[in-house]
Amino acid sequence: MTAAPGVVRLDAARVTGHAAELAALLADTVHGGASIGFLAPLDRAEALAWWRRRATAVADGGLAVWVAYADGRVAGTVSLALPDRPNSRHRAELVKLMVLREARGRGLGRALLATAEEAAAAAGLTLLHLDTETGSPAERLYRSAGWTRAGEIPDYAADPAGVLRPTTLYFKRIGA
Repeated sequence: MTAAPGVVRLDAARVTGHAAELAALLADTVHGGASIGFLAPLDRAEALAWWRRRATAVADGGLAVWVAYADGRVAGTVSLALPDRPNSRHRAELVKLMVLREARGRGLGRALLATAEEAAAAAGLTLLHLDTETGSPAERLYRSAGWTRAGEIPDYAADPAGVLRPTTLYFKRIGA
């Protein structure tokens, strides 16, 4: 399996090495209004610490992280939270698909999504799932990539302004 052009899987050391760029990407995403688990304003130190904890998860085998490069720098990322229980070895959760606001519209989100799906299938996984803010631009991407809407949960998470928003659950069967 090869990643899409400009998309690279990071090991733990590379997540740590790219932590500053990844933190800037996270802050840009939050400040752009995306509901990805953080409130605005997102402090740089908090974003750096969060990515450094992701490096530990990568080292432990519980997380796979890819980045997309544009103009010589990190412009997007996606991760797969990998199964850790015997009854869930067939599935993973797609998490934190982010693209810099200035780099959107170039196909980076689609390339990251396709790369994660292909890697999951190559690893023998057969089911992916995710949640995203209902009505967000991300929903269009997931639907156009063949993901199936499973349902909506009201008041699931606060957006960056602290307002509770609904989330929509999606799944996609992959591989065998």
